[in-house]
Amino acid sequence: MIKDLLKSFIEQASTNNLKTSQYPKTYDEFELRISFGQGSQARIPWIAILKEGQQISHGIYPVYLYYKVESKILICFGVSETNLPDYRWSNKITNSYKNVSVSIKDPIRYGSSFVFKEYIVNNLNISQSDEVLEADLSEMLRLYRCEVEKIEINTSPTSQKALEDFKISKFQQDILDSFLKLDNNMITGFTAALCTKPFIILTGLSGSGKTKLAQAFSQWICEEKSQTCMVPVGADWTNRDPLLGYPNAIDRGKYIKPEYGVVDLLIEACKARNSNIPYFLILDEMNLSHVERYFADFLSAMESDEYIHLHSGDTEWDGVPPKLRIPKNLFIIGTVNIDETTYMFSPKVLDRANVIDFSVSGSEMKLFLENPAKPDMPSLNGAGSSMAADFMRIAKTEITDFSEADEINPVLLKFFNELKKSGAEFGYRTASEIYRFTGMLSKLTENDDKKWDLDDIIDAAIMQKLLPKIHGSRSKLEPVLKTLAGLCLTNKTDNAEADNIINKPEQIDYRDRDKIRFPLSLEKIMRMKKRVAQDGFTSFAEA
Repeated sequence: MIKDLLKSFIEQASTNNLKTSQYPKTYDEFELRISFGQGSQARIPWIAILKEGQQISHGIYPVYLYYKVESKILICFGVSETNLPDYRWSNKITNSYKNVSVSIKDPIRYGSSFVFKEYIVNNLNISQSDEVLEADLSEMLRLYRCEVEKIEINTSPTSQKALEDFKISKFQQDILDSFLKLDNNMITGFTAALCTKPFIILTGLSGSGKTKLAQAFSQWICEEKSQTCMVPVGADWTNRDPLLGYPNAIDRGKYIKPEYGVVDLLIEACKARNSNIPYFLILDEMNLSHVERYFADFLSAMESDEYIHLHSGDTEWDGVPPKLRIPKNLFIIGTVNIDETTYMFSPKVLDRANVIDFSVSGSEMKLFLENPAKPDMPSLNGAGSSMAADFMRIAKTEITDFSEADEINPVLLKFFNELKKSGAEFGYRTASEIYRFTGMLSKLTENDDKKWDLDDIIDAAIMQKLLPKIHGSRSKLEPVLKTLAGLCLTNKTDNAEADNIINKPEQIDYRDRDKIRFPLSLEKIMRMKKRVAQDGFTSFAEA
């Protein structure tokens, strides 16, 4: 029966016929599902075998995958790609069988499934006998039954428990319970920025919680410690070697990995089976060396989706492949302190990141002094790991609804025209990322009692994407900063009030939303304005 089914399946896959009504609907006690594509012939048609309760869109199940270009049919321990499955195959399966990506070089789809058997297709006919095919399928279904039974009996491990929707309020509460002194708006903006673009730079006062926030979120959302790599950047880094290692110049076929484990992190993150699991690279004191010197490969690969080339071989050297991409599930967070020992960022770096400014208010310091408890970081370990799949889903979501464009566009145009006067104008990419950030922040807070209004979102976007590129002398920036400050006020503020606010920053009440539309941005601009008046020079990071 199986051979006849597969023969008909292979023959039809070479046509434009997408109908499946002629095929049986069950096999043994399992549901049988077949697909040749929707609307047009799929490049990889499939036959799936499902136990009751499993679904194609978010399940695990045996599946035949027909890779027509390679003339191969693989019977696999399938993993859904439309959504992350509710459960995982056990370690027995994942450790015993290789991914499809091992059998099929650069598979178009389904690379995260695990190959049980591989069959060659010759002249639209499968080479194995009916007896072999029946025996293979029988063994596959036996293993499948065992897997399902295990999952139903034991659902307590994190890797097998039901997944939860991502809730930023849960992270905020766990942060509070761990005695970390971090503002909720800061936490929300940080998370939305990560979902917008997986490269963030945290800058601001030393000891204000930059590194702690990066560590806290990665610990909280990750199930395993191996999903995070914390790297203290050295002052002597002049090339990529401390991050990516290098081939052994004497012994060909050998590769010297860096001590911090970045290459291993990349390799794991790139595996197809881990595509919906978040990984974090945290670069502490990122600007102790020139970022462009040691991080250039990452910066280029982020935007181009090209490979980072590691060595000249055709196969792995010491487990290191010849090349790697920066996967979509890798989040890079850099922390920055500004003093005489550090280097400024170039526009190339700033343009590729969301920059979040840390500052400590008087009220926040007062709260800390009232209860200066040591943070309980271990309490965060894996606390949000059941939400990781949904977090990844959100981060991969395309934002196509620009319903608020009528309100955002005039603001962006005004800032663009003014920033251009100082050579700090932004491009199309920045504008697109502001739209995406707006959508992400709205999405993350849609069920939040303290939902952000649009002005608050625009304010955060201005801070993260527009102001960081501002730097220069007094003669160049003083008039620009004055105008930018005016753009942060409401239409209700007349010219006399605006001049009074801008010229007397010490008297500004940033909570007065009748007069101030973008308080975060205005406060930063006023700090930069003060700095340029005192020192004759200023930048976003230094103010």
